[in-house]
Amino acid sequence: MRRFSVQTGPAPPSIHTETEESAPAVIGYLRLGLALAVAWVLLSNHFQPLLLSLGAVSVVVVVWVAYRMRLVDDEGNLTAQVDGLKLILYWPWLVFEIVKANFHVAARIVAPRVRIAPRLVTVPAPQRTALGKVIYANSITLTPGTVSVIVDEAEETILVHALTEASARDLQTGAMSRQVQSTEKG
Repeated sequence: MRRFSVQTGPAPPSIHTETEESAPAVIGYLRLGLALAVAWVLLSNHFQPLLLSLGAVSVVVVVWVAYRMRLVDDEGNLTAQVDGLKLILYWPWLVFEIVKANFHVAARIVAPRVRIAPRLVTVPAPQRTALGKVIYANSITLTPGTVSVIVDEAEETILVHALTEASARDLQTGAMSRQVQSTEKG
């Protein structure tokens, strides 16, 4: 099938044409393919030739669909927004916070005399990138006793439901926010 279009001048820079892709975009698709292939091998743990070839075909199909949908850009490029090493170092800190919050919530459940005081609090979200805000909001939700309700990008805040006053206070200190900010580039 041929495509015809009438063009009166050069295409605006935001419109992609079928024939031209920038080098960073091609690298982005190659990274996507590599990440999908590694994830497939690690999650499947199958090394028979037939299964490896089916995995390779599925990776190629997904990358092709992503290319057709123009899904790879700077916003979706993890390496353009966060420092991979700092993000890896963030995970143990987050796991420790999750374990600590689990004990805090468990104490509220086991000891009914300890009261819960549910509340909604607004915490600043000064992260520079949309990905940073997503990591921060998800980190809040992963931590027991707190749930991110609304991320307001215009006001740079997150509305959080906290189970106890201590949970709300912990978030308002900004320690988690600073940890997420440290993973961002720029």
